[in-house]
Amino acid sequence: MTEETIDDGVVLSAAHISAAVGDLGWRYVLGTLRASIRLGPLWQVAEVATELIRACGAGADECLWLDLRPGRLELTLHPPDPAGLTARELAHARMIATTAAEMGLPLAPDADGRRSVQALEIAVDALDIAEIRPFWKAVLGYADEPGGGGPRDPIVDPLAQGPALWFQQMTGPRAERNRLHLDVSVPHDEAPARIRAALNAGGILLSEARAPSFWILADPEGNEACVTTWQGRD
Repeated sequence: MTEETIDDGVVLSAAHISAAVGDLGWRYVLGTLRASIRLGPLWQVAEVATELIRACGAGADECLWLDLRPGRLELTLHPPDPAGLTARELAHARMIATTAAEMGLPLAPDADGRRSVQALEIAVDALDIAEIRPFWKAVLGYADEPGGGGPRDPIVDPLAQGPALWFQQMTGPRAERNRLHLDVSVPHDEAPARIRAALNAGGILLSEARAPSFWILADPEGNEACVTTWQGRD
């Protein structure tokens, strides 16, 4: 089956996607296509981003995310349909790569030598996933993963800025304290509502001795999260 014969709505395999755009600088990572461009000052990054959005056309709003930083532009093509990437997104990937190359700015998985493109997830081990999931959804301000709102499904940042959180089933409890906790830094006037939502979702307040600098919370199984603000640190 050639690319031209694939229906635009058919979800493609990871192998097909990777092979189709790998030589254009894109890399298939966790259900998305990612690439970067090495650039100069922020005004240049913004100008290049604008040109690539225009090249992508009307579909940009549906599938293209951009991260603009001085010296680097990161691009992510994500599937509008949670089922996966299709030929439509591959067409956008080719158009963006062609436009960037014509500007003398080829896409690369590692444009500036610091780090390749990547996607980050955090796993929380749990005995009862359905019991602790609401706490993490509340304390992080997260939402259901698109296409998955079940009691054991992952949760994601609705603004696509933070890592996804998923839950791994444990077979037995651990006696020792967890060696990892999350700090959630929020605006000072958001902290009370965030803490209240987390407690209403089954969370436990372990300590407020250092409030309003931070409050220590835990989910029903003892996995910890600190809600922090700038206050009380001077």
